Amino acid sequence: MSHNPETIALHAGFRADPATGAVAVPIYQTTSYQFRDTDHASALFALQELGNIYTRIGNPTTDVLEKRVAALEGGVAALAVASGQAASAFAIQNLAKAGDNIVSSTDLYGGTWNLFANTLKDQGIEVRFVDPADPAAFLRASDGRTRAWYAETLPNPKLEAFPIAEVAALGRPLGIPLIVDNTAAPLLARPFDHGAAIVVYSGTKYLGGHGTSIGGLIVDGGNFDWAAHPQRQPALNTPDRSYHGAVWVEATKPLGPVAYIIKARTTLLRDLGAAISPFNAWQILQGIETLALRIERHSQNAAKVADWLAARPEVGRVIYPGLQAGPARKRADALLKGGYGGLVGFELKAGLAAGRKFIDALELIYHVANIGDSRSLAIHPASTTHSQLSAAEQIRAGVTPGYVRLSIGIEHIDDILSDLERGLAAAGKLADAA
Repeated sequence: MSHNPETIALHAGFRADPATGAVAVPIYQTTSYQFRDTDHASALFALQELGNIYTRIGNPTTDVLEKRVAALEGGVAALAVASGQAASAFAIQNLAKAGDNIVSSTDLYGGTWNLFANTLKDQGIEVRFVDPADPAAFLRASDGRTRAWYAETLPNPKLEAFPIAEVAALGRPLGIPLIVDNTAAPLLARPFDHGAAIVVYSGTKYLGGHGTSIGGLIVDGGNFDWAAHPQRQPALNTPDRSYHGAVWVEATKPLGPVAYIIKARTTLLRDLGAAISPFNAWQILQGIETLALRIERHSQNAAKVADWLAARPEVGRVIYPGLQAGPARKRADALLKGGYGGLVGFELKAGLAAGRKFIDALELIYHVANIGDSRSLAIHPASTTHSQLSAAEQIRAGVTPGYVRLSIGIEHIDDILSDLERGLAAAGKLADAA
């Protein structure tokens, strides 16, 4: 198989349907699967053989999506789930239980922050937030019950690339894996190449690209020795009561370095049921086929938009990796290859009211709570995606009251700039009146 992402996105995980010869991935819209005999059924449930049992746990269409994304990331296996939020939650719950903790970057999507600060807290899992500008802060915040560290490659909305290599190198000698959300930078960044152990995605965003289907993925890099630190990682090194006492690092040895992802599938996905539908898996596969082309265009358009905004008198600051300097720019250049992604943030000098006027005046660019569509999108995070955070938490996450986030699409750049001009004109009228 090729190592080139353009080819992997079209071919990994599937060649043709063995029953019909169909080249397009079929949608296996079924709940259940016929076992050959009782021995076959017993072998599947005992993990002596991999195969289909029930679509809540696995499905042939979903299997192609999992294999394709794992191949794109350079991982050994993946698990598709119902949403990116489910992927983030499962990635932590697979290692941590009540009384344990993780350490997370402050630079997070608002939904993830709320999940970590409130919902996981209610489940007894403490999340300690640290500033990623200082990698050693992850060490200082850790103790004997720290099970993982968590970050976003290109945090939404702060857009300062995370120091994956530096942080991962600090955690590995202690048996602490780095989990990285790569939603905003598929193909541009490969976190496993920099030492991450687990990668998560919202497939809803760039992977799909069409804004039709919710889904998430967890990818196992197969590069972390879970057995080397049994006290640090008890979830994988002690008998699991939910699966007839299986010790996952031992039970999965015949299958390869997949203890983490097999446990997530056979316990969390089985018991909590956050399964992606086969149709959504198929839809995300359609998006992945053109991902390389779209990411290139997203990045090109976003760079032009950032430069255009930076020259506008109405704009006080532009938040974009390609316009950063110092350590932030060095990290961006080390991680992101082929472009800086499709996200651009900016602040209007006239503040919050001007930001609202700007968004309300847009005609081409959609006002929606999403990123990564082929269409251009805009939102005001402080009043929407990050509104559940306190004012102090919003600032720590990079959200100021007047911040506007753009997800630049693949339309013609002249049309995008024309609509931005329309929005700035409306915001400028408010500033003039003031």
